Amino acid sequence: MKKQLRDYDQKALISLITDLYKLNDDVHHYLSVKYLGEETIQDLFVNAQKEIKDEFFPDKGFGKMRLAKAKGAITNFKKLSNDHFRTVDLMLFYVEVGTEFTNTYGDIDGKFYDSMNSMYDKVIVECEKDETLFKEIKDRLYAVVAESDGIGWGYHDVLEESYYSISWLEE
Repeated sequence: MKKQLRDYDQKALISLITDLYKLNDDVHHYLSVKYLGEETIQDLFVNAQKEIKDEFFPDKGFGKMRLAKAKGAITNFKKLSNDHFRTVDLMLFYVEVGTEFTNTYGDIDGKFYDSMNSMYDKVIVECEKDETLFKEIKDRLYAVVAESDGIGWGYHDVLEESYYSISWLEE
């Protein structure tokens, strides 16, 4: 592929890249992030938040609660933006919205809570690596634990245990 592309003149390469940009959303987002910067990353972040929230609380109707689709929004954002802080923010947002969903509609099932706990644990791991990140989101981390009190399937207990395992917490 590289050998063939080397033989293209600049005009042909520009045409090819422009066609790819128009044809494929991932290429569009990737090139936008790479060359247009912060504003594009913020737009992708807001869109990912909306995708996650819409799986639980859409503007109309009831949430479909497709966890894979919500997690896919996080993965896609990470891949396109390479923005570590906002990716962790989306991971925590996923747990926040999932917890809100449970408090609104009642207990779900073990698979749902396993997904929430797993994502929360990933956020905790990232906070352990970076005290600045922890300080930025510590109130939200604790709020999820507090909001989960009374939810079944051991959900609250697992979140609480994860939260209190953070080494940055002051006694």
